[in-house]
Amino acid sequence: MGTPLPPIPAKRYFTIGEVAALCGVKPHVLRYWEQEFTQLRPMKRRGNRRYYQHHEVLMIRRIRDLLYEQGFTISGARNRLQEVDSQPSELNSHSSFAMQTVAGAGLASSSTALPSVSILDAQDLRRELFEIRALLSLS
Repeated sequence: MGTPLPPIPAKRYFTIGEVAALCGVKPHVLRYWEQEFTQLRPMKRRGNRRYYQHHEVLMIRRIRDLLYEQGFTISGARNRLQEVDSQPSELNSHSSFAMQTVAGAGLASSSTALPSVSILDAQDLRRELFEIRALLSLS
């Protein structure tokens, strides 16, 4: 196992450089993964600059875990992500409710579809919520 990844800041958009640092991969790897994983669709603005949202950073961490920690191939990781996303579970329904609550509070873009959340994402989401709570208690 490598070093732990840094916490994801409470921001709406992240540049490719920021995502690379948050996920422990290089920018060219992120661009390659966009071609291989249809779930990764960062918004592109002026000059074809990529802007990732929080759920995409979590997805990249999930992909990184499957490839680097669990030893999946690209094809195996793609299949695993599709399997997990297609399985309805109690965890996914709770996480979907949490994402809808966040969207209703104006913390997520209402024009984007809510992503399904796996167990790995739920753990990251829980950690992020604790970090947000800590930040809010400081103000």
